Amino acid sequence: MTAETAAAIRPKLPGAGPVARRPLFRRRSAIPGFGLTLGVTLTILSLIVLIPLSAVALKAAELSPAEFAAAAFSQRAMAAYRLTFGAAFVAAAINGVFGVLTAWALVRYDFPGKALVNALVDLPFALPTAVAGIALATLYSPNGWVGAYLTPLGIKAAYNPIGVTIALIFIGLPFVVRTIEPVLRDLSDDVEEAAASLGAGRISTIARIVLPALGPSWLTGFALAFARGVGEYGSVIFIAGNMPYKSEIAPLLIIIQLEQFEYANAAAIAVVMLGASFLMLLVINAVQAWARRFS
Repeated sequence: MTAETAAAIRPKLPGAGPVARRPLFRRRSAIPGFGLTLGVTLTILSLIVLIPLSAVALKAAELSPAEFAAAAFSQRAMAAYRLTFGAAFVAAAINGVFGVLTAWALVRYDFPGKALVNALVDLPFALPTAVAGIALATLYSPNGWVGAYLTPLGIKAAYNPIGVTIALIFIGLPFVVRTIEPVLRDLSDDVEEAAASLGAGRISTIARIVLPALGPSWLTGFALAFARGVGEYGSVIFIAGNMPYKSEIAPLLIIIQLEQFEYANAAAIAVVMLGASFLMLLVINAVQAWARRFS
């Protein structure tokens, strides 16, 4: 019996009007207060994300097209972009390899000191970035504990783009590990054992079963590490050297423009970095959607 039939045969009380129907656009929600929580969420996002980003764009809009191009695409700015995005990409790619190995070791094996290693992975989250930069500069400087052995080999690991990449690897590794780790836990050992029972070797099992399952999460970790690397400042300036056209990152160039009271020029550089970051995240999300569609 349908709801309409039940309503038709239900006896009506004398003087009672027609039974009011619930509007179609008002649906019962399993979580009470959805409208309130949605409003609070949008308000917080507007105050913390949308309004500040809009203010940056409006500040950059004070410049004419020629002034914007001169500020955002000068030779010094282009050199900073190349270093910032290039080092962030290389660091995210390196973390993409070693992050998978680290997550695999933490999930698949038990070994002495596993809890310590698991805690050390999260250290870049808790450590102040300035402290991380000072520690890395102390280690990899020519007189440091590690740099002292690299310098005789002709490898200068600090105060150059290599130092920038090292700092970005340090702060980006947890994003890849913590993104891949839950997927590895859900990927049962039975799948690998079934592949082995069918005659697949270890390399074939990893290439055809494990890596495709990790693809979307790997891309997510890569995008998070890349985005963090693009905007990193504190851990980089101590080991970069901050030489214009050589080891100067884009966030530092923005700080320099602000210290010179060139607020519009700083906003122009920030808009370029913001647009490039959004474009990168859009591409990563599109690739993830494509991978989930065929998984």
